Formats: sequence, C-alpha cells, structure tokens
Amino acid sequence: MFQFSTFYYCFLTNWGKSMDEEFIQPSTVGDITGLSVAALAQLRYQGKGPRFYKPTPKTVLYKRSEVIAWVEASAQTRTGSPAFA
Repeated sequence: MFQFSTFYYCFLTNWGKSMDEEFIQPSTVGDITGLSVAALAQLRYQGKGPRFYKPTPKTVLYKRSEVIAWVEASAQTRTGSPAFA
C-alpha cells in the first residue's frame, strides 16, 4: 500500500506556492531559530512558539513564513523585556 511521505505531502500542498509557504519539519525550524527539537516540543506543549500543523498524529509541520514571522515578532529594543509570554 502506498504511504504519503512528509516530503510528498509538502510537495502536493505547496504546488504553485512560493517558498515562503513551504511546510517544514521541526529539525528545520531548529536550524532557523537555533532551538532544539525538544525545546520546540515544549513550546508546543505550553501553547507558545510558532503555529504548527499535525496532518497525522505523529507528524508535526510548520510553515516557514510563520516561523520567520514568529522570530521577527520577538524583536527586542532592550534586554529587560521578556522574549515571549
């Protein structure tokens, strides 16, 4: 029986879209943000961090554009401000 891989799922869901709408895995989010996969899991559990998608019970995906927007929204002008609530 044919199984959809994460790559194939992302390819189909992103057909004709710009790279900003690409779905990416937590390891890639970690490369972008510097956070570990475990830290991203904790942020998901706490309801913090970038919005994520679960097309299957064991698959977690993020939109690249939403991850970048989340990082940009954390911009600080001084060190005394909390990074996120």
